[in-house]
Amino acid sequence: MNLPNGPRYSRWLRLMKFIFTPLEYLEENYQRYGDIVLVERKNKAPFVYISNPEAVKQVFTSPDIVEHSGISSTERSLTSYLFGSNSLVVLDGDRHRQTRKLLMPPFHGDRLNEYSQLIDNITDRVTNNWKIDRPMVVRPIMADISLQVVLQGVFGLNRGKRYDRLKGLISSLLDTLGSPAFNAVIFFAFLRQDWLPFSPWKRFVAIKEEVKQIIYEEIGDRRQELANSSRTDILSLLISAKDENGEGMSDEELHDHLMTLLVVGYETTVTGLCWAVYWIASLPEVRQKLVAELNTVDSKDLDRVAKLPYLNAVCKESLRLYPVALGASPRTLKYPTNIMGYDLPAGAALMPSIYLVHHREDLYPQSKRFIPERFLEREYSPYEYFPFGGGNRRCIGSALAMLEMKLVIANLFAKFELNLSSTEPVKPVRRGETMAPSANLEIVVTGLKEQKKPVLV
Repeated sequence: MNLPNGPRYSRWLRLMKFIFTPLEYLEENYQRYGDIVLVERKNKAPFVYISNPEAVKQVFTSPDIVEHSGISSTERSLTSYLFGSNSLVVLDGDRHRQTRKLLMPPFHGDRLNEYSQLIDNITDRVTNNWKIDRPMVVRPIMADISLQVVLQGVFGLNRGKRYDRLKGLISSLLDTLGSPAFNAVIFFAFLRQDWLPFSPWKRFVAIKEEVKQIIYEEIGDRRQELANSSRTDILSLLISAKDENGEGMSDEELHDHLMTLLVVGYETTVTGLCWAVYWIASLPEVRQKLVAELNTVDSKDLDRVAKLPYLNAVCKESLRLYPVALGASPRTLKYPTNIMGYDLPAGAALMPSIYLVHHREDLYPQSKRFIPERFLEREYSPYEYFPFGGGNRRCIGSALAMLEMKLVIANLFAKFELNLSSTEPVKPVRRGETMAPSANLEIVVTGLKEQKKPVLV
């Protein structure tokens, strides 16, 4: 059997490298072993990293070969607890396909246009009181915008007691998930205990239960409300959705899908926005080109703004250089399969590496540089560029996430002259299972546009 090569040092050392220096770990294996890297697992079929676009295509387009999710039983246990057993992230086979089909309509087509004004209005409100020459940490700003978009556009909540309570709880939940202490909980199952009074797991469980109770209350109220009204927020559309047998989703299913959209969608959008702001503010030539393009349209003609090519390229390059997720959802081989000349055993978990493909020099010359023009000069296939995963497990909210990124970035740089508060380069750091800019990334408003009068500190 012709197996791929891979690291042979201890599992413990591999895990430590993946936790603390994940990008270096992936690049080291790629440089040493090539496009397909096999990592042995104790008492399990191997884990295989794939960074060749042709091999990625084979994985994404062959459901008869790779039908099932390749997450481990430990990962599945944590994922099921976080999102629920009905989450798309956990489901497999026919149930995954049927649920995905039921969830897709609210995230595509004309429905997206209904969220544009909401995103723009929320960005206006969050930034309305920004002051000249006062440093601001970027992540809380983007988190506030994104969380309000989720609560109003996805949950359909208006401001009020339940809105405020859920916003505070979800913010705490997401901060806990992204904390360094919770990183250990993700990778070491024995830490998922309540044996310490202030353990991150105990805090997470308590907050999650409160969030769950409020979501169930909102679902119950919304079911009664929809009997006499028509609403277009995503929760209302999901409540109204019916499968081919005329059956709707249970409260438990709705809760699990909302939690998945909340955590996955929020983290992707917030992190992508932070990177985009960083690159635009730190590269004068990028900022000049973007602002010049924004000046060619009415900033409130949101349909035209969302179609601006350089803005689109900036957002895409932000997700390319440091993708939020290092890899696409793993798939498990149903039977022995040959991929790119290698014989892989049944049960092997295949993970297309988003980060490594996005840094192939044959696809992206000078891959460590931020060059939006790449996406103006050529069209990349979904096996060469896939920040939201691919195949039948591509993120269903990807179009909404891209729309939010474009409109928020356009709003900020059409109104403000923004600069970084420090010239120190920002590096990616682990935030749970994702990679994000360091938490101390700061910007400063150095000027206001659109005849707005400066507000002096």
